[in-house]
Amino acid sequence: MRVIIDRFEDKYAICQKEDEEMINLLKSKLPEGCKEGDILLIENDNITVDIEATKKRREYLEKLFNEL
Repeated sequence: MRVIIDRFEDKYAICQKEDEEMINLLKSKLPEGCKEGDILLIENDNITVDIEATKKRREYLEKLFNEL
């Protein structure tokens, strides 16, 4: 499953799934250094940052912002 970190609240990361459903993940279960906007891959109990997908998403959003 792939999710995007939307925000952090208390001990949770509020994440959006690809179907736009929101889920809560414990911050303690996330890789160190995660930040809002990171794309996470969740496979069983293993959570990793999809570095390439995160980079592409940030570049896309920056391009949109600059076109405004």
